Amino acid sequence: MSEQQTPASTATPDKPKDDVTHFGFRDVPKSQKAGQVAEVFHSVASKYDLMNDLMSMGVHRLWKRFTIELSGVRPGHQVLDIAGGTGDLTMKFSDLVGPSGKVVLADINASMLKVGRSRLADRGYAGNIEYVQADAEHLPFPDNSFNAVSIAFGLRNVTDKDQALRDMARVLKPGGKLMVLEFSKPTNPLLSKAYDTYSFTALPFMGKLIAGDSESYKYLAESIRMHPDQDTLKAMMETAGFANCKYHNMTGGIVALHVGIKP
Repeated sequence: MSEQQTPASTATPDKPKDDVTHFGFRDVPKSQKAGQVAEVFHSVASKYDLMNDLMSMGVHRLWKRFTIELSGVRPGHQVLDIAGGTGDLTMKFSDLVGPSGKVVLADINASMLKVGRSRLADRGYAGNIEYVQADAEHLPFPDNSFNAVSIAFGLRNVTDKDQALRDMARVLKPGGKLMVLEFSKPTNPLLSKAYDTYSFTALPFMGKLIAGDSESYKYLAESIRMHPDQDTLKAMMETAGFANCKYHNMTGGIVALHVGIKP
């Protein structure tokens, strides 16, 4: 990282101070992070899909397609899409589970949930989808409820990731699968340097130009850098009780899909 991209505190991505957590490169009280993240997504909700296409040059659709392909979701399954946002994964899961199944699109942010509901309704999705405003750390569902749980580009915004992973394990049925799709650490140093340059210059610029908000996209870039790397997240999933944990790097490790099974 360049000097301007170095976190100001001594906390590290996987070992924050006891009473604080990361909000980008800043340390904030744990009690305040959820509210600050909410402000970011309230700000970007209306332009979220457009910005995703611009930021990833459309490649996010391939990352999500791979997630769907590895999900193993079949007709009649019950699926929970955490941090489901505008519903990209929910739509595909809805097609897979059919009328005998159910997909729950859950998001902690009311603005994102509203955009997702409107978008799916406009595309004719209705009968097998439910919408729930929910915190990933305290999921409002009974034990052993779902055949599959996904969280795409949302775990890095969660305050207590270990607690969230434990709750995801709790709501999964035995044999159920967790899929965590998230930005990660590039495996090539040259790619990593180019990615840093892109993230900390182009993303805030596009955010200001398209969404009128450069600060939110500066936070998103910082939150990616503070997220645990591939092996650390795999170990966290194992500690949370998942078995057969593995990850698949995509686009040179810029994004990784982690998969684990509830025993």
